[in-house]
Amino acid sequence: MAEDSQRIGGLFSGLAVILTSADQRDTPQKSRLLSYFDDIGSQSVERTLEHIFDLPYKSVRPLATPIDPSLIHSILKNDISKFRVNQDAAFHIRDGICITDSGCGPHNVAIDDASMCGGIKFINLPSIIESHAMFSSVRANACVWKGKWMYEVILETSGIQQLGWATLSCPFTEHKGVGDAEDSYAFDGRRVSKWNKEAETYGQSWVVGDVIGCCIDLDHNEISFYRNGLPLGVAFDNVRKVAPALGYYPAISLSQGERCNLNFGAHPFKYPIEGFHPLQSPPTVNSLATHLLQCLSRLLELQQMEKSDSTSVEKLGRLKRFAPIKELFHPIAHAICEEFFSAVDMELGSVEYVCWGSLVSLLMDIFKKQAPHDYESLDGIIDLFLEFRGSLMMFQHVIRSLSCSCKIETLVLTECPYSGSYSYLALVCHILRREELMVLWWESPDFEFLFEGFLSRKDLNKQDLQYLMPSVWWPGSSEDVSYESSMMLTTNTLSGAVSKIEEMHQKLCCLVIQFIPPITPPQLPGSVFVTFLHNLILKNRGADRNPQPPGVSSSSVIVSLYTVILHFLSEGLAEGDIYRWIKGTGTKVGGDVGFLHRGGQRSFPVYLLLKNDPHRADISRLGGLFNNLLTSHPVSDTESQVIQWEEGCIDDEETKVTHSTRQKPCCCSSSDFDFTRTTKDPIQHKFRGSRAYCSPIPDRSAHVAAECTAGSLNDDMMDKPSSSDQSEPEFSYRPLQHHLRNVPTRASHLSSATLREEELFDAMLLLYHIGLAPNFKQASYYMSHQLQSISLLEETDKQIKERACGEQLRRLKEARNVYREELIDCVRQCAWYRISMSSQWKQRGMYATCKWIVELLLVLSKMDSLFIYIPEFYLEALVDCFHALRRSDPPFVPSAVFLKHGLTSFVTFIVTHFHDSRISNAALRDLLIQSISVLVQYKDYLVAFESNAAAVETLSRQLLSAFDNRSWIPVTNILLRLFKGSGFGPSKIGESSTSTVFQALLRDACIHDETLFSAFLNRLFNTLSWTMTEFSVSVREMQEKYQVLELQQRKCIMIFDLSCNLARVLEFCTHEIPQAFLAGSDMNLRRLIELIVFILNNVTSAADAEFFDMPLRRLGQSQDKINRGMVLAPLVGIILNLLDANLDPESQNDLLAVFASMDCPVTVQCGFQYLLEYKWAGSFRGDPSATRLRQLEQFSGLLRSRTESTKAGKMISGGEAEVDNDDQCCICYNSLANARFEPCSHRSCFGCITRQLLNCQRCFFCNATVMAVLRDDEKTA
Repeated sequence: MAEDSQRIGGLFSGLAVILTSADQRDTPQKSRLLSYFDDIGSQSVERTLEHIFDLPYKSVRPLATPIDPSLIHSILKNDISKFRVNQDAAFHIRDGICITDSGCGPHNVAIDDASMCGGIKFINLPSIIESHAMFSSVRANACVWKGKWMYEVILETSGIQQLGWATLSCPFTEHKGVGDAEDSYAFDGRRVSKWNKEAETYGQSWVVGDVIGCCIDLDHNEISFYRNGLPLGVAFDNVRKVAPALGYYPAISLSQGERCNLNFGAHPFKYPIEGFHPLQSPPTVNSLATHLLQCLSRLLELQQMEKSDSTSVEKLGRLKRFAPIKELFHPIAHAICEEFFSAVDMELGSVEYVCWGSLVSLLMDIFKKQAPHDYESLDGIIDLFLEFRGSLMMFQHVIRSLSCSCKIETLVLTECPYSGSYSYLALVCHILRREELMVLWWESPDFEFLFEGFLSRKDLNKQDLQYLMPSVWWPGSSEDVSYESSMMLTTNTLSGAVSKIEEMHQKLCCLVIQFIPPITPPQLPGSVFVTFLHNLILKNRGADRNPQPPGVSSSSVIVSLYTVILHFLSEGLAEGDIYRWIKGTGTKVGGDVGFLHRGGQRSFPVYLLLKNDPHRADISRLGGLFNNLLTSHPVSDTESQVIQWEEGCIDDEETKVTHSTRQKPCCCSSSDFDFTRTTKDPIQHKFRGSRAYCSPIPDRSAHVAAECTAGSLNDDMMDKPSSSDQSEPEFSYRPLQHHLRNVPTRASHLSSATLREEELFDAMLLLYHIGLAPNFKQASYYMSHQLQSISLLEETDKQIKERACGEQLRRLKEARNVYREELIDCVRQCAWYRISMSSQWKQRGMYATCKWIVELLLVLSKMDSLFIYIPEFYLEALVDCFHALRRSDPPFVPSAVFLKHGLTSFVTFIVTHFHDSRISNAALRDLLIQSISVLVQYKDYLVAFESNAAAVETLSRQLLSAFDNRSWIPVTNILLRLFKGSGFGPSKIGESSTSTVFQALLRDACIHDETLFSAFLNRLFNTLSWTMTEFSVSVREMQEKYQVLELQQRKCIMIFDLSCNLARVLEFCTHEIPQAFLAGSDMNLRRLIELIVFILNNVTSAADAEFFDMPLRRLGQSQDKINRGMVLAPLVGIILNLLDANLDPESQNDLLAVFASMDCPVTVQCGFQYLLEYKWAGSFRGDPSATRLRQLEQFSGLLRSRTESTKAGKMISGGEAEVDNDDQCCICYNSLANARFEPCSHRSCFGCITRQLLNCQRCFFCNATVMAVLRDDEKTA
């Protein structure tokens, strides 16, 4: 190219076009650009304008004047008129649709208020509706009778919704809606069905964030639906033709609490379907506005080329030059923007449509969806737009559009890690760095609604997971070996994408926390975030109920906000001075250590428990309802109180593990320093004024403040999300004071208090309870179902190999395919939950959360007046979070150190409070005792219980006391696991060892507290009698019908297991405390023998033994794993224990005599014979206790002899006078009536009366209350 390039139009040429081969393939516009410059060095300004405005080659004549706005306007004039002609032609071709003006314009499609049935509420935007009735239906104000039309529905909830089309003849009632009449057609993704009078299976299950396209083709009489742009197939192909103006209306029906966003064409469709038209036509200026923005995009593209690498210019020097864009940019850009703003102002509603479509696309193209982002170019275009009046309204629509996009954008594996909502979040975070745009967003009436949108994350259904994880592998899988590495790569890739999105959520929340609203009185940073947090909690009251009340937030919003707060409290913040504002102090304390990981002295403000805020007042407390507690247990002068304690003060010195000890908790690594300072009174009460909340905690050790730094973390625990791709100065705010002078102030209802870490902690626990706990519960279900599916698949494969043939082989293969599909789905679900909820840094934060809250609960438990005010969700979050960590896959830490290194206080809390009367909700106490039941079945956790002082001291007595009508099942399970393996034969195959420590403690508790043991033994007798009766009745019902239904089978299995467990507990009692049965009164012994005979009678006398065993066989289990021997073994053990008892013969009750006195000697003999003939070797292989059956055989022989001699004696004395019936007990008919009730004077034997009074203090004849029992000494003698 010539060095002396000529001057054209007063400007010099200078920008070389850089095109690689890849550019030529991907951007044909750039390739076409080269053809404009065949004449070297001539008219480069004209060619530049032709490229920018997409004009034909040499259509711009040589310019004789410099570039100015008037010249650009003249160039655009012809184009503008051409677009208007095309728009008029497009408008006249819309035929087959009729729109009724409902007050929002003759061409606007909206909800027809007159068609509403039920309770429909508009949420924030007019297009978002929610049902507040059991079933609500509504139509739009447009009908179609020919052509191809569509509308989109964005699901805000994923419950029962019927979306589709209906005529006016379709009645809407409180029970019927769209799809329930002849001329109405609907799709329901919750039930995966299509509806036209009757339901048929169709489509896929939908999730929150799905975009459902509802399409009607009246040219071919078809209705079809699309999910996120993918066809679900033709749903109806016989749609009836209708007369003009009496056509099909867009219509939907919603069950209570369901919510959706309807787009009839007011915004560009997210997934437009080719050939189908929106019901509401786009604004006529949309094409022109889009063209102008494309011109601006090409101008920015040339500007970027001018800044490209100079070495590339030298390599491609043969290419021709443009005029220097630096000099052309300002006049051209301003002229384009003037035309753009003028065009969108010409038509009502066009601003919103253009902003949601073309403008957002332009900003995204400039910013770039993936890192590195072009912050400079984006700032340039924002600066340019802000120069024009009306730009703020446009950016308001841009923010709304980006918020909506965050809800619906799904992850794409090939775009990771910058996939899903990442690009929209990154864009809005950069936009909101400007104070005027942050203020604009904050002042909008739907600020909180949009904030929730940004925190949303689209859910995934089965098909989505299949698309993201095409290859699935699990341990022991027979799939291709390459699937393991493929799945590992996929999960790592998706984890990176989730981390990027979470990082953007954190940055957005940092911006909101850092924002100082321009209001009076002046606010501190964090006030806006606090208000949003409180309002969100208030909005989600009742979110943990089923069904949920209307208006609650999406689960993904709750999860995202929880994740942000957890990161703040666990990992700390890195956004400049924002850390000190969250702490509420002017100096950093503890370096970058998160709130949850700071050792030394801890504190908690009491006002969080006692404050009667709207978002907390109706939250249940441990002692009951808040308002009731204020009346019954008023607390005064405590709102300024701060509870302080030393970390680990509850634990024993020998087992204490804190952030200040040499051995660090599992959430942190070991440190080089040793902290030995302790206080004499580790729990302190301090009163402060209202301003004290912003002051640092006094007496905090300086070296404690520096502990647990980032450098002390183990490498394997460092999974903290990566930092942003932009530097901190790039991200931080510009000074706010400059903006405050230009924004009018307004009155505020916000609190001026700063955001306290303890307040964040309190909110985080509630968010966990209503958002995370259900997700972890679902994850646990998939994990257990995965194990079950693996077991079923292996069992089926085994049967196929061993004995299958013909029809049986076909059925087994079909079953195997079903099991395999279920297993693959479970593996994908488990992998997704692991990706989204169980990254290492989250587990680290959850562990520290458990440690923090259990210490707080233990400290407050020493103060009755405050303990009862603790919200129930504190305890629920603690237990659920603990078990979620315990069940995590892969494990957070080995089970051997999970409790030992940091959570020994959890054991202390559950063993001391599962029977605490101060906890009014019995379900919470059940939660604690069930935790014990789960933990003691694992050896590593059982060791932690044995070494815990509180467990050793109180657990045994508390378990015996808690064995009541409500808690007997978990108590039985705990007792069984504490002494399993100690009876006749193992209690179950493959169970772990017993606890000799707690066996001795239980024995001592029973011996030293006779009253407690007597009450426990009575409840044990009654419960075992009830379970065996229920089991016998269930088996008899199935025998009569001669069929085994699944529900009845499950009931039989459950009751049988409970009966076996109770019998084992009774066996333990006879082994450790035989004197309770053999010494003193023979009532316990008689009740025991009666129970043994009752069980033997029900178990051994079944008419069809094969049918009896059938209900006990679990799916996938053979008979050798569960059989009647499981309940017979403890009966044998009971008899042998009593025979082995080494008591004084003179004071010992006669076991043989009691057995012989039973009024069913034949049943007793048959039962003993069955026990002796039972195949014990097959049931309990290798168990040495089976050799003791000889002792049972000897006892059976003695019993037979005693029975025969007793019978012979009765025959000899048969002629003797019988006892007068008036003197015989009419309850047992075995003893004399030697006692009477007072005051009613009804008579019976003393044994029957004593047994009656164990369970009821009323006469069993007249139901009168018994005041006393008098024995008849004469008859007794």
